[in-house]
Amino acid sequence: MAEPPSVYKLVEQCQIVPANSRARRTTSLPLTFLDLPLAGPIYVRRQFFYQFPHPTHHFYNSTLPTLKHSLSLTLQHFYPLAGNLICPPPPHKPFIHCTDDHDSVPFTVIESAADFKHLSSNHPKLLNELKHLVPKLTPTNDGDHDDGNDNTFIFPLLALQATVFPNHGICISITYCHIMDDFCCSQFMKTWSSICQTGGVHPTFLQNSPPCFDREALQDTKGLEGVFLRDYFEERSNWKHKFIAPTSDHDDYVKATIVFSREKIEGLKKWVLNQWKKNVSKFVVTCAFVWASLVKTRYRNGDDEQEEEYFRFAADCRDRLEYPIPEGYFGNCLALCHATLQRKKLLEEQGFMNAVKVIERAVSDMKKEPFKDAEDWRVLFRKMFVSGSVLLVTGSPRFGVYGTDFGFGRPVKVEMVHSFKGVSLAECGDEDGGLEFGLVFRKGEFDCFVSVIEQGLEAFAFQS
Repeated sequence: MAEPPSVYKLVEQCQIVPANSRARRTTSLPLTFLDLPLAGPIYVRRQFFYQFPHPTHHFYNSTLPTLKHSLSLTLQHFYPLAGNLICPPPPHKPFIHCTDDHDSVPFTVIESAADFKHLSSNHPKLLNELKHLVPKLTPTNDGDHDDGNDNTFIFPLLALQATVFPNHGICISITYCHIMDDFCCSQFMKTWSSICQTGGVHPTFLQNSPPCFDREALQDTKGLEGVFLRDYFEERSNWKHKFIAPTSDHDDYVKATIVFSREKIEGLKKWVLNQWKKNVSKFVVTCAFVWASLVKTRYRNGDDEQEEEYFRFAADCRDRLEYPIPEGYFGNCLALCHATLQRKKLLEEQGFMNAVKVIERAVSDMKKEPFKDAEDWRVLFRKMFVSGSVLLVTGSPRFGVYGTDFGFGRPVKVEMVHSFKGVSLAECGDEDGGLEFGLVFRKGEFDCFVSVIEQGLEAFAFQS
């Protein structure tokens, strides 16, 4: 069971306004064609855990005012995040609406008596325990029509929360609507943490590469906006039912992190090179190993071997297009990629190598043509979720989340809260060159998965 609500005490709920907001006027920021597939009730939730061996009064009197002030200064540069995503009825396109009169970001402060060491560890913890530490964003609509297409939906873009564990630690959490990708989120969090750490001095990287809101920076050379807009309207018709549908707490789901050291990764890469005569990236080799191991864990009885398994990931395209993109471009610049294998191909002895080959092919295709088959992204995505056998990667080691320092030192743990079908990926917090994979397991699955992982690593080390 999740920890009782009494473990968490609400201290404050406030709204943080961007600094110097009067310098701006009401602004409408259109979405680009790459924003449309991710527009709507799609939220990302990330947590940063820090050691903080100080009493509560120290946090309230010293740390909290600095967090608020630096957040206000940061929002001055990322001002759209204080606005809302407006989704009017068809045929109107969605857009971000910013206004000086109402723009702000909700900031929640919680005091917790929960076990900080447990929550910030790699060990399994109940998913519901982590959910207490992330702020919620609540969408609204302007009508009660039976047809969701008749409503205008309004999505707040950003919420933040600081949970203090007296004399132990702090968890700073972000929930954001997916009108920006992980790269933008990383830039926002590092800007906030840097300004907080320096007492208001804006970081050099922000001066050299400020957020770019130029919607012309992305060029729709393949004419995808019409396709994505059609898909968006079809998805939009189901939103109202999602809002009113009951949600399951999944009391028996746990989140745990598997760490691959540089040595283990190099061992896997060496084995693949010996078998396939091809040098693959650590992303490919580790994702393939996790994917094959997870399928072997969940279908160890050989259930439905003819079914297909899907592996889905997003690739940052800022440096992969035929034209330059500003480094600070704000929005989504992602290609949605996938690999597919019949389940039995992952369950067999060569399952790992089979996974390596299809993921490597997907990466190679993306590098050659980032938006290949983009017209079919929605159809394929729905097929994956209907089948129920899909693993979606969120995050990337490229963004250096463990470099987010608010002045408390490096995070002891960076966590993501996601569904059973997701896997979060980040650089290792304790060792250069390592990787962390966060996965959600049903009750009793984790020990079996660890056993499969350990046996596989031992076997490949022996064979190489």
